[in-house]
Amino acid sequence: MVAKPLVPPAGPEPVMRVTAVTKRYGERTVLDVERLDVLKGEVLALMGPSGSGKTTLLRILATLETPTTGQVSLDGAAWGPPNGAAGPVSPARLLAWRRRVTYVGQNPVLFSGTVFDNVNLPLAIRCRVGPGARAAVEEMLERVGLAALAAARTASLSAGEAQRVALARALVSRPDVLLLDEPTANLDPANVAVIEKTLIEAVEMWRPAVVLVTHNLFQARRLGRRTGLIVGGRLIELGETEAVFSYPQDARTASFVKGEMVF
Repeated sequence: MVAKPLVPPAGPEPVMRVTAVTKRYGERTVLDVERLDVLKGEVLALMGPSGSGKTTLLRILATLETPTTGQVSLDGAAWGPPNGAAGPVSPARLLAWRRRVTYVGQNPVLFSGTVFDNVNLPLAIRCRVGPGARAAVEEMLERVGLAALAAARTASLSAGEAQRVALARALVSRPDVLLLDEPTANLDPANVAVIEKTLIEAVEMWRPAVVLVTHNLFQARRLGRRTGLIVGGRLIELGETEAVFSYPQDARTASFVKGEMVF
């Protein structure tokens, strides 16, 4: 199964904006992004060498890490260092942010219990119970091809099945922003196809903003409406995916899309 490109309607709206965000550990700067908009109804694919800061950026967008300077805004709400322009973030505001933004890491963390219980968790947290919630979970399990494993214990799952459960759990509450960190790394083509198809359907159904970190150049080209390249913590190129691959503006991008080493 071959995924088709995700093309949002004209004039997509920014849902999230990164402004002058840095992340430092001691004297080492691992991320320095001056500006990045995350748009409603598109997949933004982020590529880059290992250790370039891609995962750090996702974790900041998910409020799992605090930027050293700068801020991220989500429809007017701001997230940044306590002494920054955004000021301290109250627990209520942080909870509201995290209910709208979902992060799926490369190595999914599933809870003990059944597949159904894991996918149902975001709805249970939001006090969504009853037939409607059950139907939503069953529909999502059907979409990721795991309806037959609803009662299976998570400890019995393969790596591909576990990643599909993690994606279903992330999507069942229909977040406004979906952050995916190498969601198909080390998976076989069948699992990759299911995950990509499910992602496409989600974008078409309710138009979340999706940020996809991937080392797979073919996947970035298949799924990304826009694509960016991060090198040394800096976003050195960002544009329409076909333009980035066919007419890169930075020599490092040209080397990267050819499969050459970029430092």
